[in-house]
Amino acid sequence: MANTDLTTGRQDNGGGREWRTSGVLTSRLFAWLIDLVIIALWTVMLAIIVGVLGFLTFGLGWFLFALVVPASGIIYSMVTVGGARQSTIGMRMLGMRVMRADGGRVDAITAGAHALFFYLAASTGLLWLADVVIGVIDDRGRMGHDYLAGLVVVWND
Repeated sequence: MANTDLTTGRQDNGGGREWRTSGVLTSRLFAWLIDLVIIALWTVMLAIIVGVLGFLTFGLGWFLFALVVPASGIIYSMVTVGGARQSTIGMRMLGMRVMRADGGRVDAITAGAHALFFYLAASTGLLWLADVVIGVIDDRGRMGHDYLAGLVVVWND
């Protein structure tokens, strides 16, 4: 567990590196709302592509509609969090980024798993509540799906 300097909100992970995480949980909510709008637009775009594909394949492509909604959020996270900037567009706008708990960079597969854990928790009220409670209790604002994926959200200093 990290040592927290209560005056600066900085965290030392034991390896000498400092991460500033104070207040990150509240900002994550607003970043998520921004990302929801972007994901909705991305979902509409994918749905149009699948619709056209369905016509071209005489209806066979329409089976992909079952994957459009879940895949759009996961692909969005894989591309953004697993990309060079290590953050979603909403996180970038609010000055945050994601990193591995050991300080390393997040790869696309881990980012996708992180998103999948979040959406699985969000799809059930009780798991989502537990996910949020873990984030409120944790001194670094890490939620349950962050622990499962081994990630932490920090301020981009």
